[in-house]
Amino acid sequence: MRQWKKEINEVGKTLFALCFCAAVFLAVVPARAEEAGGQQETPFQTLGQVETILFGSVQAGGLVSRLGKVEQDLFGRELPGSLAERQQALLDFIQKGSGGQPSFLFKLGVAEWAVTQRAEPLLPASERIRMLEEHLEGTAQEDRPLAMRLERVIQMLLGDGILWEETKVPAGTVMKVELGETLSPKLAKPGDVVQVHLVRDLVVDFRLVAPRGSIVKASVADVKPPRSFGRSSEVKVGFDVLLPLGPTPLPVTIGESAKKAAEGDKAVMAAAGASFLGLVVLGPVGLAGGFFVRGDDRDLPEGTQFYVEVREASRVQAFPVPQGLQGLLTEDEGDASSPDVTPTATQ
Repeated sequence: MRQWKKEINEVGKTLFALCFCAAVFLAVVPARAEEAGGQQETPFQTLGQVETILFGSVQAGGLVSRLGKVEQDLFGRELPGSLAERQQALLDFIQKGSGGQPSFLFKLGVAEWAVTQRAEPLLPASERIRMLEEHLEGTAQEDRPLAMRLERVIQMLLGDGILWEETKVPAGTVMKVELGETLSPKLAKPGDVVQVHLVRDLVVDFRLVAPRGSIVKASVADVKPPRSFGRSSEVKVGFDVLLPLGPTPLPVTIGESAKKAAEGDKAVMAAAGASFLGLVVLGPVGLAGGFFVRGDDRDLPEGTQFYVEVREASRVQAFPVPQGLQGLLTEDEGDASSPDVTPTATQ
């Protein structure tokens, strides 16, 4: 009983700190909106984004009741301020962090990596926290606010909590990725999202930038069906950014470093040859940062692996991995990296 009371007290202090951080966000939201000067999202759009992150979909009901429910589910209480300020504060707390404190999603990604060695960014945060609790304790603590539940998990895993540090990721840093779904020339349409995620952790100097499972944003740029005179179908896929632990996306492409890594990976080249009938073109050939898939309507199966690289040197927030956890970092001796990356970098 004493231990339980002590735990409640510690988590209560954490919740207070979280609410305080959210209150700080309220003070800066108007200034940010004024500085942006561009088109702003409506309160309904912002709240829908928050609900989708937390629960997987936009919830039913009026704006006021929905906002109150989100705050109760996340913090166990409603926040002060106008509707727009409260919603923006929630979004900032979840995605951006403040004053040196990592964001909710950053902490969640680190906790998942520490438990399962991969992140699950496609799942709603409420489901991700439930899975963590079941991994650790066998049952979910669903009667508590989500922020409190996540902090409790972090205390069990790391004790001292989670920090983040700004880290430079050099241009040309190579990452192995794979398709999360089958890419079919028969079904693909321009604008379709292509599911791509990291095969290995992206680490620079023992700082975890993005765990295995992190999303690489890609989409179908163009589709050409089979044409006359035996010309094969063609799908052009373009790449945009890697979504790391921190709030700053990492621009990616397929360039010389990625092509060289693919050429040196026998498994990747063997799979590519079988999938594309030997007609794969990797690199920015008429399509910056993408590739062509050619070959008689043959599908490119889920799990097909290839390489992308960082398009330009970027600074992102990363998790400094404690020495006791560095053994969890996934490594692949067959992967290649930019010469600019230090020897401790892992792709």
